[in-house]
Amino acid sequence: MKVLVSHLGAYRSDFIKSGLCVFAESVLEIFIPFLMARIVDDGIMRANLQTVLVNGIAMVAFALLAMGAGIGYARFSARAAMGLGARLREDEFARMQGFAFANLDRFDTSSLVTRLTSDITVIQNAVAMGTRPFMRGPIMLVMGVLLAFLMSPELAFVYFTVLPFLALCLVFIVTRVSPLYQALQGSMDKINEALQEDFAAIRAIKAYVREGFVSDRFAAVNGAYAQTATRTFGTSVMNVPAFQTAMYVANVAILLFGGQMIMAGTLGVGELTGFMSYVLLIMNSLMMISGIFLLTARAITSVHRIGEILLEVPVIQSPQDGLTEVSDGAVAFRDVSFKYSLDAEEDVLEDVTLSFAAGSTVGILGGTGSGKTTLVQLIARLYDATTGVVEVGGHDVRAYDLAALRDAVAVVLQKNVLFSGTVRDNLQWGDSQATDEELLEACRIACVDEFLDRIGGLDGDLGQGGVNVSGGQKQRLCIARALLKHPKIIVCDDSTSAVDMATDAKIRSGLARLKGTTKIIIAQRVNSVMEADQIVVLDNGRVHMTGTHEELLAASPIYRELYESQLHSSDAQETAAVKGEVRHG
Repeated sequence: MKVLVSHLGAYRSDFIKSGLCVFAESVLEIFIPFLMARIVDDGIMRANLQTVLVNGIAMVAFALLAMGAGIGYARFSARAAMGLGARLREDEFARMQGFAFANLDRFDTSSLVTRLTSDITVIQNAVAMGTRPFMRGPIMLVMGVLLAFLMSPELAFVYFTVLPFLALCLVFIVTRVSPLYQALQGSMDKINEALQEDFAAIRAIKAYVREGFVSDRFAAVNGAYAQTATRTFGTSVMNVPAFQTAMYVANVAILLFGGQMIMAGTLGVGELTGFMSYVLLIMNSLMMISGIFLLTARAITSVHRIGEILLEVPVIQSPQDGLTEVSDGAVAFRDVSFKYSLDAEEDVLEDVTLSFAAGSTVGILGGTGSGKTTLVQLIARLYDATTGVVEVGGHDVRAYDLAALRDAVAVVLQKNVLFSGTVRDNLQWGDSQATDEELLEACRIACVDEFLDRIGGLDGDLGQGGVNVSGGQKQRLCIARALLKHPKIIVCDDSTSAVDMATDAKIRSGLARLKGTTKIIIAQRVNSVMEADQIVVLDNGRVHMTGTHEELLAASPIYRELYESQLHSSDAQETAAVKGEVRHG
């Protein structure tokens, strides 16, 4: 309730108005059976036409007023429910945007999608459809029992014999169904996970002719969801036969005892008719209350899941009065160690001490899993060092305002990401105010100009996720986007792996002409970093050695082995190309 009420905001008045409408509707309807009894006993039985007309007109007026209150409830509750859902979705999405990578690692992407869609819908339905029975049920139950008791205490005793049975049934069903709702939302997470993975990898699926395999896999996940849903809703509807059985037994008992009382002259026909109306009213209110318990049980599961997101504290936050200006691109690592989780047995990075001068070009080499990507992610505080200090511009990165620090550091990630839209739309992520001349200059440095005209120029559509361009073209577009930030530091994390060596050399030449920008290049090819001012060789999360190409070639066995293996591979490729040309000739 705290989560829901805090997010109603401007829609709180609509929620209150819907409650008032329900209250008015319930009170008006509760008096209709009382008027009906007067029409029968005081009007029809005594042939008093005036009593029939007066009470009949009152019944119609009450019914019309109740209908108006019901319409008002429908309008106000719909506005409150949809407004609440919109605000929850906005706040949840905003909270996710503030998460650090460490926070995002705790949640599967599919689960985040479910919490933004299905769980919000469950809460909206609970508010839209639950407010009326939530208020109407208790009101109708209490007032119905009270008026029925005033009408005939003897017959009202029947209710008190039925209520304990209904209460036991409701407790049994709710305790059984609550854990099933949690499992149901977990099954929805797995369906979203399968769909996201299959749609993202559709080209690989078709290339390997694995449509049958993924269809079977989805059928298994979908079947598990259907089975869980069947158990969940099959259990939740058990209240219907239980309550109907109780209602029929109560009706038979009331008619039996009521008939005997009429024969004895202690009860009027109109009183019994009105009493039977209260029986139906009370039973309907009990059905409403049982439905509310089940609806609430499901909504609480969704509220809990959403609350996990809203109450998640970002691991990395801007400090109060943080520095808003990065003076230069100098970078320093001082005794830095890092692990992704505090309970991990080993560090990903261990005792790293490095220093990069502002405006210099730094190359980082190392085998798979040596910690290259992790190292550069610490510069922009995508993660925080577990121990030690990372400095940018002579200050600890934790002293900077996050936005200011990340504006000064451009990172071209290993996994290239483009968004739906045009080339211009994507490039302007780097600078939303960039002119066409600035966009084209960035394209020239990143060698995007070589294919820009072929994809429609700056206004060419890239398709969803950049499907209309190749892997190498994606990389060059991402580099151009990073250059438009005019950063103090640019990190290229293996960002030219999909381009040919000639294009790689052109891009490196263009980057080298950037004055005042520190260039950090992670690469697999020695050729990509051999002209760097400093080359760092990582081995299993530790700094093996640093130096220039010549210094490492002379002193580092790892670097020398890497260089020689790539040199021989390059010679072999060149020889094969020559032989191919000779055969063609």
